[in-house]
Amino acid sequence: MMWMCVAVFLLWMRSGRCTDKANTSDLIEYTAADFYEKLHSGKMMFIYFEHQVSPTISLFLVELEKSAEALQDYGVLVGKVNCNKELVYKYCSEERLLHTAFLFRGGKEFLSFGLDTIFDVNSIVSEVLFAILRDEIKYVHTDADLLAMEKAARGKKDIVLGYVCSLGTQEHRSIMETAYVYGSKYQFILITGGPVLKHLGVNESSPLSRVWFLHCRVHSGFMIPMTSERCPLTRMRKPLSTLSLHSFLQLMEAPLVTEVYDDPSSVQPPQFPYQQTPQVFLFSHPATEHLDLDTATTLAWRLRGLALLLLVHRQSPAVKTPDEYNAAYRLPEKSLEVKYLTLNSLDEVLVLFADQEKDEEEEDDDEEDNEGVDDDEEDSHFGKLDDEIAAAVFENRGTLPDMDSVTQLTSDNFHSAVAQSSLTVVLFYLKWDAVSMAFLSSFIEVAERLADSEVNEVQMSVVDCGEWTDLCAAQPGSAVPFQPITAFPSVLFLHPQHPAQHFRGMLGSEALHRFIMISRVASPVLLSTLEEAQSFLLEVPHPELAGYQLDRVVGLFEAQAQTAAFTEAAKSLRGEALTGLLTDELAEKWAADHSVDLPAVLVFPSWRTHTHPFTLPASSTAEELLTHINTALLHPMPELTVENLPSFFLLGKALLLLFVGEEEDKIGRRQNQALVKEMRTVVESGGEKMERYLACWIHLGRTPAGMSILGSYVGSMPPLPALVLTHLPSGDQIYQYPPNTPIVASSVLHWLQRVEDGTESPTGLLDEDSWPPAFEFYDFLKIMDMQEPDSAQQQTPKEEEEEVNEEEVNVKEHVVVEDMTNDNRHAHSEL
Repeated sequence: MMWMCVAVFLLWMRSGRCTDKANTSDLIEYTAADFYEKLHSGKMMFIYFEHQVSPTISLFLVELEKSAEALQDYGVLVGKVNCNKELVYKYCSEERLLHTAFLFRGGKEFLSFGLDTIFDVNSIVSEVLFAILRDEIKYVHTDADLLAMEKAARGKKDIVLGYVCSLGTQEHRSIMETAYVYGSKYQFILITGGPVLKHLGVNESSPLSRVWFLHCRVHSGFMIPMTSERCPLTRMRKPLSTLSLHSFLQLMEAPLVTEVYDDPSSVQPPQFPYQQTPQVFLFSHPATEHLDLDTATTLAWRLRGLALLLLVHRQSPAVKTPDEYNAAYRLPEKSLEVKYLTLNSLDEVLVLFADQEKDEEEEDDDEEDNEGVDDDEEDSHFGKLDDEIAAAVFENRGTLPDMDSVTQLTSDNFHSAVAQSSLTVVLFYLKWDAVSMAFLSSFIEVAERLADSEVNEVQMSVVDCGEWTDLCAAQPGSAVPFQPITAFPSVLFLHPQHPAQHFRGMLGSEALHRFIMISRVASPVLLSTLEEAQSFLLEVPHPELAGYQLDRVVGLFEAQAQTAAFTEAAKSLRGEALTGLLTDELAEKWAADHSVDLPAVLVFPSWRTHTHPFTLPASSTAEELLTHINTALLHPMPELTVENLPSFFLLGKALLLLFVGEEEDKIGRRQNQALVKEMRTVVESGGEKMERYLACWIHLGRTPAGMSILGSYVGSMPPLPALVLTHLPSGDQIYQYPPNTPIVASSVLHWLQRVEDGTESPTGLLDEDSWPPAFEFYDFLKIMDMQEPDSAQQQTPKEEEEEVNEEEVNVKEHVVVEDMTNDNRHAHSEL
């Protein structure tokens, strides 16, 4: 407690200062003897060696005098040496030092400062403290650097991340002064712009300084689960000053949830240092104590930095609040009155602080030229029980999507509805699954887009498998044309008289829309003339497909009887590629014109011109032919994106990943093109040896997520280009091609050989894939075990009826708990 008081006093002295002026009216002027005496004593000194006084120097000396009073609290002596009176070797003999001040530490020169960087008291104090603390305060520029810092601090220290638009400002000084006091307790990180701001949701042109608290230390109290590799963060909402930052850090040390057994009216208002912080009360019942605590913890994270949350246990006889209320609050600037209310969702609590937040946002908008940063978006790294998808669903759980554009299928109307359309697209989902609800919005968006395009033959339908379990779990041999649905969300394409086809693409509106539009085309298309064949290769079947790259496959057969395997393979490719079929004399003429022996299959990848197709032999089985077609469609050196990464992962090959940076000019583009071309040479030169690898590349300008991937692979952001080998079938090792070594085909092949021989040391290891329950509350199996004792006792019908009635009463009483239990979510891992 004494340490806290000393810290508060020191920070108050730095921020407000006493009204009495210090007794140093003039800047301390040291003689040469004084200077050397102080220097050899090892004390820190900030000295300016005065040669001649100009108007600019005079202004600087005034600011230097002001800084002397501030820096003396940090053990720094401030003064000047008049070189016109006596000389100090080296510092008084060179005129170029006229515009330089020096910091001495440990008996020697520590750092020099140009006067253009220390132009007032704030810049002097901030720059000197920044120099003193340069080993303690880290400076990061990229998100990968920040991620590496978070990983290093995990379980050890919390991080205070400060953004200042420029160094030497009042805000910079506030961060440095606070870091001087709290540097041993927290890891301070400073940023002045760059990609980190995008990760934090801040416009880089923003003139407002900001601070975030990253909860990286494992707390003994309540803590949200670390399902993400990022530390959850809380943004400081008040304008940055030394005192506000000190108060904010104190608030971050406050208990997340405080459990009390008194009525809110009897609970004391917050004591120092939280006396200006509102209190929010939630009520707990004995029957739902664990659920109420989980609900309170979730809300406390959303209120972190705004209010203190207290959980009131109604089991205590001291609690007199009527059961009709499930929440209460007390504002510090008002009286000590506690106001009670009944909530229908957790979001209603945040409305209590909406006016204050709205005023701050409007002020931010005015000062930031309508920057438009959403507070909820910035706080999206905490107050969540799960990943980003689940968080988005959680925030919008009170708003159900408009289902008018889709048909809701049930066990009663399924067969009749499917029979009415030539193509029925069915989404099987669960309301309590986060990914299902997120994709439901995209599914409805596609349905509305199809309706606007007057695509009437496609019926977009949904099945709520939580309601219609008999339909979703129908066993083989029943009337439904699909296997039991075991993964959610799942999308099936149903054509009359054809087996159901699974959609295995990206769960997004664009990928689904593309698949649907291609699925509308017959597979295969029967081509009866050469004109139709040319049109098939050169034209798009529908204007909606004009913006998409389309793969095409053409089968050439002498007789219709030979087409069975190709027709079956074409059905499997429906939605992914356009397939055409030529037979009899037309096939013979086409084969003669293109010097192809019948039967044959021509593959026209979208990345290759239609005049140079791949020619494949017509296999005897559809599975074998499908494998050959998919191999031919695969780009020899594909560019990985967020959209296509899952499909490449399914190949099960080790990834040989080339990371290239964003080009600034034509020279940069040519360099990247040359690198990709060289990697294609690696694939071609390696021959069969390279078949076990998928050589690919990521453009960090077009796919910024690649920076986080690269940083997680090697621990920091290496120089670009970077070549990494990962996801080896033999283990979790990650190998990095030697940095700053030219990427040449022969060198890369030798490096791969060393990896195979075991003579190359791995750079790191992949994290283990583990999906524990997102919250202990969600460990349903554990809860079931706890609720079923070893010696189960039989209940009488009367006891069962009473138990059911009691549960119904609990549901009515605990609105907050109901809100949480309606949002059960599963953990999902990004690839």
